[in-house]
Amino acid sequence: MSIPGLVRRAARDFGEREAIVDDGGALRLDFRDLEAVMVASTRGAIAVGLQPGDRAAIWAPNIHQWIGAALGILGAGGVLVPINTRFKGAEAAYVLGKSRARMLFTVTDFLDADYVALLRDSGVDLPDLDRIVVLRGNVPDGASSVSDYLAAGERVGEQEANARIDAVSADDLSDIIFTSGTTGRPKGVMVTHGQSLTVYEAWTDVIGLREGDRYLIVNPFFHTFGYKAGWMSCVLRGATIVPLAVFDVPKVLEMVAKERITVLPGPPTLLQGILDFPDRARYDLSSLRLTVTGAAAVPVRLIERLRDEMTFETIITGYGLTESTGTTAMCRHDDEPDTIANWSGRAIPDTELQVVDDAGREVERGQPGEVVTRGYHVMQGYFEEPEETAAAIDPDGWLHTGDIGVMDDRGYVKITDRKKDMFIVGGFNAYPAEIENLLLRNEALALAAVIGVPDDRMGEVGMAFVVPRPGATVDPDELIAWAREEMANYKVPRRVEVVDALPLNASGKVLKFELRARAAANARR
Repeated sequence: MSIPGLVRRAARDFGEREAIVDDGGALRLDFRDLEAVMVASTRGAIAVGLQPGDRAAIWAPNIHQWIGAALGILGAGGVLVPINTRFKGAEAAYVLGKSRARMLFTVTDFLDADYVALLRDSGVDLPDLDRIVVLRGNVPDGASSVSDYLAAGERVGEQEANARIDAVSADDLSDIIFTSGTTGRPKGVMVTHGQSLTVYEAWTDVIGLREGDRYLIVNPFFHTFGYKAGWMSCVLRGATIVPLAVFDVPKVLEMVAKERITVLPGPPTLLQGILDFPDRARYDLSSLRLTVTGAAAVPVRLIERLRDEMTFETIITGYGLTESTGTTAMCRHDDEPDTIANWSGRAIPDTELQVVDDAGREVERGQPGEVVTRGYHVMQGYFEEPEETAAAIDPDGWLHTGDIGVMDDRGYVKITDRKKDMFIVGGFNAYPAEIENLLLRNEALALAAVIGVPDDRMGEVGMAFVVPRPGATVDPDELIAWAREEMANYKVPRRVEVVDALPLNASGKVLKFELRARAAANARR
């Protein structure tokens, strides 16, 4: 089945059950309405010439129009390219250019940001981008409103749109989700419709998502968690999608009480914020029964408090990466708090998970090694990056995650370190090489090295060691302010140390363990 085929099945199976609630409850669609939205959006995509296999991007927060645009892209046989809402213009332009996206759906009024203006101000030439459609906000010259886009689709007959929708197969690409890597440039992870649906059929079964659940989706739609473990999973099971564009604890509590939310996944920072909110008792949160967390260290006390102080019946943690369609391992609902907090779970059904040495041989249980996985969830590859793909997926089909872990006798894995230097800022993956490349666009810098350092609120944040160019002066606060204008907020180093030189090995590579030791020593003073 394809994702558009899934929407058709949901319209048949769930009919008048609520599919989406948005705009504070002003918009309510049932599953038949959702199918109609998909058909109308597909007609719009066909009308502007989107062909099967063409890429189309969405750069917008969690709003119902995101889902409508996505279903139109997919229904026309196109490939969806989500863009991180925290990206600046140059970062978004890179994704658009690399994917050769023909269309962009976006907004001009999110958190005081006009994404069309940001893109145009980047100065990046995008010859393949034929059309920009504004989902919300003012429509600048050269762009179209979503209402005009859908009106143009009325020229395309429903029969033609339905034929295009029905032609989409499980083996067609559903999306290219860009993930940063050690090369410093994001890479596009290619996944098919069939992979997406098979993985989240398993995922929803493990967590126990069911018909009639009401799911507040705080995780961003541009991420696999908000998109596939979010609204797509709701369509799979007949649950109600309640999108939240911006995480704000009072707003979350208000929506839980108002909409009788039963499912609230999110990173540990979200759940901790709810537990520690001083006025939590003012809200009726008794409907909550299920949460899924991960993407950062999970304190045992957090799990215990969620069970003791709230009404959660099921608390599950897991581990995954974009290259494994977002999911690799999961705990189970009957696991003890210590397991849920300290282990990432075992392989999802019908996939394989191992911990191996540098030669690819499985190590003894309890011994550290690289975590590798194999199965239907492993990506098709990186978009137009055959060498990067070959480096990630070996000839036997094992995806090398780059994460170091141990496995116990149950087959549960614990991630202990990162073979790559990635660190996680409040649930967002931050890659030092990418941040270093962005920093070095500042003309005052000769060299830069970024590491992750502990942070009480975010889990980890970036720290940059920088070497000025000869004759240049670098003020740490000014560099941080500059970085905030040049990159997504989670990538911005929170600390900067100006140094005369970086520690290097014989081949010229930066010795980041020395930088981590220096940062730790400074923190203890």
